[in-house]
Amino acid sequence: MANFENRRLCVHKTSRVWPLMAMMLASLAANHAIADKDSDEVSAHLQQAEIALQRQEYKKAASEYRKAAELSPDVAVASKATRVNFSYGFNEEALRSAQRWLKLDEDSDEALLYVAQLQLRLGDIRASRRAFKRLLKRGVQAPDERLVSLIPFLSQENAEDADELMRQLAKPYKNSAAAQYAAGVMALQAGDSEEAIERASRALELQPDWLQAHLLKARAMLLAGDQAGAIDYTSRIVGDDPDPDPEARMELAIMLLSAGRDDDALSQVNQILLEQPGRTDALRLMAIINFRLDYLEAAWADFEDLLASGHYTMDALYYLGRIADRRSEQEQAVRLYSQVKRGNNALNSQRRVSAILAQQGKTDEALEHLRQFGAANPSFAIDMVEVEAQVLVSLERYPEALDAYERLIEYRPDDEVAALGNAELLLRMGSVDDAIKEYRRSVKRWPDSAMSLNALGYTLADRTAKYAEAEKLIKKALKLDPDSAAIIDSYGWVLYRLGENERALEELQRAYAILKDPEVASHIIEVLGKLEQQDEALKVLEEAELLNPDNKLLKDVREHVFPEER
Repeated sequence: MANFENRRLCVHKTSRVWPLMAMMLASLAANHAIADKDSDEVSAHLQQAEIALQRQEYKKAASEYRKAAELSPDVAVASKATRVNFSYGFNEEALRSAQRWLKLDEDSDEALLYVAQLQLRLGDIRASRRAFKRLLKRGVQAPDERLVSLIPFLSQENAEDADELMRQLAKPYKNSAAAQYAAGVMALQAGDSEEAIERASRALELQPDWLQAHLLKARAMLLAGDQAGAIDYTSRIVGDDPDPDPEARMELAIMLLSAGRDDDALSQVNQILLEQPGRTDALRLMAIINFRLDYLEAAWADFEDLLASGHYTMDALYYLGRIADRRSEQEQAVRLYSQVKRGNNALNSQRRVSAILAQQGKTDEALEHLRQFGAANPSFAIDMVEVEAQVLVSLERYPEALDAYERLIEYRPDDEVAALGNAELLLRMGSVDDAIKEYRRSVKRWPDSAMSLNALGYTLADRTAKYAEAEKLIKKALKLDPDSAAIIDSYGWVLYRLGENERALEELQRAYAILKDPEVASHIIEVLGKLEQQDEALKVLEEAELLNPDNKLLKDVREHVFPEER
């Protein structure tokens, strides 16, 4: 009986286990199918992203990488999506990818840094602060000391937002020299010299011999307009030390350079190189000073030495390109400029390459250079689209330029300059109504931008009879930027349109005193003609023609105001 019962028990258990195992196996199979499906989708998105990049469809590539990251459990996919989107400047997509990365790997400092930086970039200071606080608590270094290491990252962002964030992060560390210094650096970058001086002074109270805090205070004094005081302060740092730190001499040289005392700056740099011949930062500064002083042979030799050292390579290539450009050695200039792939001079270098090639009649080569450079250097890919649009405008290939601007606005919907460039192009193409519609859209999007207000106001004054609305817009722009020659010119022009010629002339002459621009000159000539002051109008015209001999506006105004000369 016992054996029977045992057998029955075994049968009973088996009857329950087999359905359970079947269910588990079915579930595993289903999960495997889902995993396979997800894997297939991830692969498809990654493939689409790569194809889009090859076609320079950057927005689509960004979206496809982000979709792949959200589906994949692989940290590598999320990290790649983050880096690609960050490089191209697609910040929303980059943030979503970085958040996915952090979810998959909570211990990744790099992922957390991307999240924090992108939240700041997108204006979410509160969320960014929380993320940076988490980051500061990680690692062996004290949180207040880690604030200094954040400076290079925050320096890439909006200066005012970064300043506000750093003040909040430094708040708990009132008795930390490092925290005060970090807050001072960001205040200086935001243009708040008073706060920077205060923070530097507090850091020096806590750590009196800290050279970097002294130099920060000197820079802040310079920004505040106390050039003599800043130079004197730094000179005393150098003079009071029997063995002065070369960093202080470098700072003094830069200040002397900013004051136009190039020879004195060169003297300081020579002293540094005498004491430390291998300092490439001093060699770089000496080369720049020689370039400024027009000692091109010496500058060329210095920059070649710098290039050979392997340090400051991009600066060396850029300035060697400029020297070749100055010497009209265009082929060499193009070769040198083309190699400037990083840093502050990369954009201007490629802009100049395209200009040289276009001037040589190699317009297709100029445009292809921009496209290839953008494809190879993601950080500048969108900038190259903007330069391409500008080159096409200069070549009067307007339909192609319009296409480039449309792509640019798709990539950078928050770029006011791109929006205004697109509107200006429509105006050149004779689509006045469409241009005004775009200008109105810009004013609605950036209601407190003097640039957008002035663009719409001037266009209404110049191309329509809506003078009252134009005057209102320009007056608002003038309140926002009272010293802008362009806006003062617009105000003078709308006054002329309103028939207030004497007031118009006064404003236009004020604008011309600030900026000797041919368009402003043409407006003055037009008004003087209306006031029947022909001799004065001719004097202004001839002076402007000397400065701008081939300007079309001046040619048009000569025909209009002096028709008897035709």
